[in-house]
Amino acid sequence: MTKKEAFVKRINEAFANNDVETIIGHMTDDIRWEIIGDTTLEGKDEVEDGLREMAHDDPLELTVKNIITHGYTAAVDGTMKVPGTGEVYAFCDVYQFRGAKTQTIKEMTSYVIKVKGA
Repeated sequence: MTKKEAFVKRINEAFANNDVETIIGHMTDDIRWEIIGDTTLEGKDEVEDGLREMAHDDPLELTVKNIITHGYTAAVDGTMKVPGTGEVYAFCDVYQFRGAKTQTIKEMTSYVIKVKGA
C-alpha cells in the first residue's frame, strides 16, 4: 500500500469513528465537499459542522473495497454499516489534494447509497 493509499484509508477510518479533528486537520481552509444529491459544504467551518451533524453514537463498521490514487486525485469505495440499525450504505469518495505529494484535501465528492435488504 502506498503512502497516499494508507492516508486515504486512515481518513475513511476517521469518518467511521467520528474523528472530526483528524479529518479537518487534513483539509484546506477553502475545502469544498459535495455530497451528490444532498448538499455542498464550503470551507472548514461548514464541513466541520456537517461532520458533527452526521456523527453517530458508535463507530460505523467500515469495509474498504478499493483505493485508487494518481497524482492530485484519489478515490475509495466500500460500505459502512450502522450499528444498532444494521443499515448499510455503499459509498465512493473522490478526493482532490492540494498537491500530488501532500496529504491535504482541497475537494471531496461523495456518492452515498443506502443498500436495500442489507
